[in-house]
Amino acid sequence: MAQSQHLTAPVGTVVSRMRALDAELPERDGIAVFNRVYLAVTEEVERRLDAGGFPDPGAAATLDVRFAERYLAAVAAEATGRRPPACWRPLFQFRRHPGVRPLQFALAGINAHVGHDLALAVVDTCRTLGCEPADLEDEFDRVGDLLVSLEERVREDLMPGPDLLQIADPLTHLIGSWSLERARDATWSAARALWALRGFEDLVEEFTERLDAVVGLAGRMLLTPLSG
Repeated sequence: MAQSQHLTAPVGTVVSRMRALDAELPERDGIAVFNRVYLAVTEEVERRLDAGGFPDPGAAATLDVRFAERYLAAVAAEATGRRPPACWRPLFQFRRHPGVRPLQFALAGINAHVGHDLALAVVDTCRTLGCEPADLEDEFDRVGDLLVSLEERVREDLMPGPDLLQIADPLTHLIGSWSLERARDATWSAARALWALRGFEDLVEEFTERLDAVVGLAGRMLLTPLSG
């Protein structure tokens, strides 16, 4: 148990920071909507670490914290007037738009965090632990599976009921254009590519900037106002 508590302590720190955000943000704020989703994922990771649910709990905890820190850094940047990564800017720009629905906020946040931040978090973790991306594949897959299961629940909770949702509703078509499974596969490829290029700083910078921009473009599409 002492080993488990030692591993989950840093995860508990980022959980506390997300809970503080949840308490201070208006419920309908787009960042608040995503934060609630991501808080649930991180709390579940913490529970599974306590229960011994990861083959390498040290690697899983490190990856989870590095992952969360990138989201929290984007929030801190925006709050202090600095420029967050391009992948997060659409969500900050549209976070209070009355025509954007809660499901769009949730998926746009997942898109930014998985499509961009997770690839960089894998690289961060490899540097911290002195390992290769292949050594983290089990942990990456298990965290990814958690995200996929939660995304399904989010879609069920935040989609209008069958009596309200018409086949012609643009939300139906908009959310059908993005897939977390595809985003997760692309992220793993991006992480491996970044690791392979780590000795070439110019290429890493260019690759990272392009990844950031492409993910930001997808986020902007997901946040297309549908009313208001």
